[in-house]
Amino acid sequence: MEKSKVYFTNFRTKIGTGLPTKLKQLIRKAGIDQIDMDGKFVAIKMHFGELGNVSFLRPNYARAVVDVVKELGGKPFLTDCNTLYPGSRKNALEHLYCAWENGFSPLSVDCPILIGDGLKGTDDVNVPVKGGEYVKEAKIGRAVMDADIFISLTHFKGHECTGFGGAIKNIGMGCGSRAGKAAQHKNGKPMIDADMCRGCKLCLKECANNGLVFDEANKKMTVDLEHCVGCGRCLGACNFDAIDFGNSAAVKELNCRMAEYTKAVVDGRPHFHISLVMDISPNCDCHCENDAPILPDVGMFASFDPLALDQACADACLRQQPLPDSQLGDNMRKADFEDHHDHFTNSRPESEWKTCLEHAEKIGLGTREYELIEM
Repeated sequence: MEKSKVYFTNFRTKIGTGLPTKLKQLIRKAGIDQIDMDGKFVAIKMHFGELGNVSFLRPNYARAVVDVVKELGGKPFLTDCNTLYPGSRKNALEHLYCAWENGFSPLSVDCPILIGDGLKGTDDVNVPVKGGEYVKEAKIGRAVMDADIFISLTHFKGHECTGFGGAIKNIGMGCGSRAGKAAQHKNGKPMIDADMCRGCKLCLKECANNGLVFDEANKKMTVDLEHCVGCGRCLGACNFDAIDFGNSAAVKELNCRMAEYTKAVVDGRPHFHISLVMDISPNCDCHCENDAPILPDVGMFASFDPLALDQACADACLRQQPLPDSQLGDNMRKADFEDHHDHFTNSRPESEWKTCLEHAEKIGLGTREYELIEM
């Protein structure tokens, strides 16, 4: 496979030219106008940030991408899917309020905001994964798959499990419905916390396999493990966070499933990817806080290949000097510090990211070989 082109620009600007303008110039240089967007629905996948977190990408960058899409005749919308965990983005109503509070609105970004998997995270479609080894069908938010063209706009940062959160995580995990996220994160079947269960039976309506049984005596829902297939749709239906999945998947399995979900999202339609390597917090923007950056700001990257993009961003980060007043800096000062020669692993030793990129290349998502073109 030929090397993929990855375009890069730093965060330096001239007087009178802001970073959103520079981002527009970068994505045009990278060839976004090669995509026929005339009259097409264009999904722009990004993370709106958890309430309390302030390291997510500012709406100004989303507006820059929206402006270019509109100039090319496209009909853009910003999108993300609901979260698996309890928080401020676990259903569409709270998700939209969170986005608005963090500055994302039709007024600020000049396009609609749609939550990709619907009100409760149950509006998904089963998408075949070509060459999938861990996932045969991915559960992807319907609005994401209904779009004609897919664009990812990613805040590249650290992550407590996957080492870093780049384009593949933004797409694969981010576009999975609540059931899709459960399928990536967990092994096994759901458990119901009797103390949290209200006996409302909303989950029962979503079960097509007789996997749920209502205990009339205690007015609580229970799981019939013999019939339950572990699809995860009951999780999305529960408004009270009473349902969870046990047995977290090993990091390697999580990485591989995430890569396969990404392939399901992008296969068969035009796609383009942007990553901003800035405010490199040690943990995901799903946290309701953000620790100090572990590395200096690097720049903006764009490519048609999400795998090459992640590799280029990771390589650029590994060339940086760690920031001393950070989680990474603190770890490196410990008496028993073991140097993994990898900033992401040194920051979170329990994390691991290389298997994700290796598996993504194996299943044909893209290539890790790239040509970096600086603007």
